[in-house]
Amino acid sequence: MSDKIWTAALVVIGDEILSGRTQDRNIAQIASWLQVQGIRLAEVRVVSDDEDAIVEAVNALRARNDYLFTTGGIGPTHDDITVDAVAKALGVDVVVHPDARAILERYYADKPGGLTEARLRMARVPDGAELIPNRISGAPGIRHGHLFVMAGVPHITAQMLDGLTGELEGGAPLITETVGCWTAESEVADILREVESAHDDCQIGSYPFFREGRVGANFVVRSTSAEVLASAVDTLCEALGEEGHDFTPGGI
Repeated sequence: MSDKIWTAALVVIGDEILSGRTQDRNIAQIASWLQVQGIRLAEVRVVSDDEDAIVEAVNALRARNDYLFTTGGIGPTHDDITVDAVAKALGVDVVVHPDARAILERYYADKPGGLTEARLRMARVPDGAELIPNRISGAPGIRHGHLFVMAGVPHITAQMLDGLTGELEGGAPLITETVGCWTAESEVADILREVESAHDDCQIGSYPFFREGRVGANFVVRSTSAEVLASAVDTLCEALGEEGHDFTPGGI
């Protein structure tokens, strides 16, 4: 394994954060996720919905870190200016990504108003960008090299992070094990949270499914440490068994 310490920075964007109207939860979430990838969150900056402030922060932080994440300001309203600011920082144009447009067309096809001009704003990306999947609200995140532009809403950010899991080069390889369970994920949410909290450098993703007329979920346990991974899987299986859940090591 390389001795290099991979670092990331985060720019949290939004007047509502600075005013105190909204409490940021993404810092802890992204820091924990990066830790599991073998990457250290080295610094965080919170900036207002101001293009010059965003441009300055993006350029300063990406210059001295391996990765840069931003959260906030990628919605459909006029004050969602993150994409424009990031494009300016990168020196590229803003374009409508065809795949993002197609995703939004499908997502809003059966919703009132359909794909309006405002909603189409969420398909705009800095030229040359790739998309980060978003299973919740349709609108994808944006990846441009080592820069990741993500939603400000924490549960949507979580989905985008999940789509990036294992995709970043880091200080240690990520290893995984899966435990399948014939139960609704909501019934074991507390167990998953407690097992994850009890194991540093461990993350558990939950993937629900419906098969053979039954509800179930696969729980993917991830870590850079084989010892931590084994302990977390053992603890998870023990907890599921104690609660009477029908689980299968290796997944279903």
